[in-house]
Amino acid sequence: MEILVVATELAPYARVGGLAEVVAALSKTLRQQGHNVTLALPRYPHFERAGLLVARRLNALSLDAALSVTVYDGRLPSGVDINLLDVPGFFDRDGIYGDADRDYADNPERFALFCRAAAELARQRERAGNPVDVIHAHDWPAALLPLYVRKDSSGFVKRPPTVFTVHNLAHQGIVEPDRLDALAIPRDLFNPEGVEFYGRINILKAGLVFADAITTVSRTYAAEIRTPELGRGLDGVIASRASRVTGILNGVDYAIWNPATDPHVPARFDAEDPTGKSLCKTSLLKELSLDMNPQRPVVAVLGKLVDRKGTDLVVQSLNKLFLSDLALVVAGDGDEAIARRLDAAKERFAGRFAFVRAPSDAQLHRIVAGADIVLVPSRFEPCGVTQLWGQRYGTVPVAHATGGLVDTIVDCDASLTTGTGFLFDEASPTSLLSGVQRALAAYGSDAWPKLRRRVMRLDLSWDRPAHQYTQLFRSLQS
Repeated sequence: MEILVVATELAPYARVGGLAEVVAALSKTLRQQGHNVTLALPRYPHFERAGLLVARRLNALSLDAALSVTVYDGRLPSGVDINLLDVPGFFDRDGIYGDADRDYADNPERFALFCRAAAELARQRERAGNPVDVIHAHDWPAALLPLYVRKDSSGFVKRPPTVFTVHNLAHQGIVEPDRLDALAIPRDLFNPEGVEFYGRINILKAGLVFADAITTVSRTYAAEIRTPELGRGLDGVIASRASRVTGILNGVDYAIWNPATDPHVPARFDAEDPTGKSLCKTSLLKELSLDMNPQRPVVAVLGKLVDRKGTDLVVQSLNKLFLSDLALVVAGDGDEAIARRLDAAKERFAGRFAFVRAPSDAQLHRIVAGADIVLVPSRFEPCGVTQLWGQRYGTVPVAHATGGLVDTIVDCDASLTTGTGFLFDEASPTSLLSGVQRALAAYGSDAWPKLRRRVMRLDLSWDRPAHQYTQLFRSLQS
């Protein structure tokens, strides 16, 4: 199949969150499975700074009489083709979505222009005799693309179907209706069946309404966003298109996250020979100036320091957590108030607590490899990745039972004969402590090595999700 993937992030070049890793790994896996994949992204300065070689295409994309978009062609080491779309003044900025803590005010116009260019790119390919079979758009910055393709099908002999993936419904791109023209949205679509949302424009809603198929990054999250609690005001829209919504879990890129080949860890290991994990643990204790007590379980918390990720619950639980004999490592960046409280805790719990602010990729690998337990207290989690990293490295997850965490962790039974982690029911300090206590009790049992081996044997690769996407793409062909 000829697949056009449209997104605004791509690891390792232009990365803000997990979207970058998903786009890179899924595209690579689809390519390995025999499909021709082309990525379309804005031409940020990040690509050339990282050394990606691209060539300027002679023919620009004409969006109207006054506006053209320059295309730069390249190929990633994975064999995936990449088209970088450039308009001076729109994408040649240091930030992807903004600078420091503030988004660019013209983000809606920037990404609307990008979507218009991606739609024209697909039209140009058909005119050149190389049509795309499906267009796969990701999150709100690409959400206008299904609208443009469906409502302006001129130039297509056969309109390609569009698939829209919601990675996080919390980000929607809501703006005032006086920007309709600037966003190239036909005025007759400003109604409840179109892009109107409580008197404003909702860009993400355009993707939900006009895409031929919708996916989210887990089955449970696909169900959760049809409820008022997690639907973010769009639960009715999503429920009305329920037959078009599919939950497909993310995977792990085994070329990057593999304890048997990982260049960032001091010792390598696998499910059949986990001895290297002990060496990773002692090395981590030394690196983070923690007590050299290898028998003490190390619990890691990784990710953004924000309430959504439940990091505040960890802060509230510190005193009670340290009533148990454990070491705790928190690694991440985000909310300044949470960071200050974590910094203050380092002295109170010296030798048993480490806070790594803004960890490097290599540090994240060493922490995952050296820890025994990874704690994922997210209030909601579309899919989650830290629990997958943990399972890959034999670091057993303890997580709030929400979203993709439910789909990737089977709660252990009392005897540890079944299960791949520990789930707790509520996003509260009490429930979090209960989940951690269960894991600590298991850590002290003879069954722990078997549990660790079981989670390391899980198939967490992108192969199965990529096949599911392929099946979905093929179902849209007519």
